[in-house]
Amino acid sequence: MISPDETSQISEINAELKRLNERMRLSLPKLLGVQFLRGVAFGLGSFLGATLVVSALIYSLSSINFIPIIGDWASQIAERIQTR
Repeated sequence: MISPDETSQISEINAELKRLNERMRLSLPKLLGVQFLRGVAFGLGSFLGATLVVSALIYSLSSINFIPIIGDWASQIAERIQTR
């Protein structure tokens, strides 16, 4: 059984959800603008993340030159990446 205190908390939550729902209703131009900005932010984040990962990979490959077989192979890969 639900106590009166829990009932009032549930009704407060319902009222807050209704207010949030009213705020979230956007017109079509606003919705398109928000989605466009989300796409730009996702693209920029993906580009920056890939740049950081590739640069860390190049750095780590260039720093393992002391291992005889892997070092030669890694330096060849690092040279090819840097020339392109």
